Amino acid sequence: MKRNYALAFAGALLSLLAAATADASDARAGRQKITTCQACHGLDGLSKNPEAPNLAGQIEGYLVKALAEYKSGARKNEAMNIVAKDLSDQDMADIAAYYSSIQVDVLPP
Repeated sequence: MKRNYALAFAGALLSLLAAATADASDARAGRQKITTCQACHGLDGLSKNPEAPNLAGQIEGYLVKALAEYKSGARKNEAMNIVAKDLSDQDMADIAAYYSSIQVDVLPP
């Protein structure tokens, strides 16, 4: 019986932590922070530049990881390393939340 309560408590705790993490990013704030991104990645996150990937619809966690790696220098791209160095963790979370919130429709051939 104690084991069931312990499992229920652990599940509730993990749910609270997941909710707190999800609330940590703000897509609306991210929208205000993407002016620099738009030069290469397009106004709507759909790049017209063959050297820059589309950001719209990307997975939020992937975007945060990529930005953190550009900031630390673990991932190399001259432009992105410069842009990312000034981003705070909150900036990266907000920008990732914004781009991941954009719905992209895929039409198979």
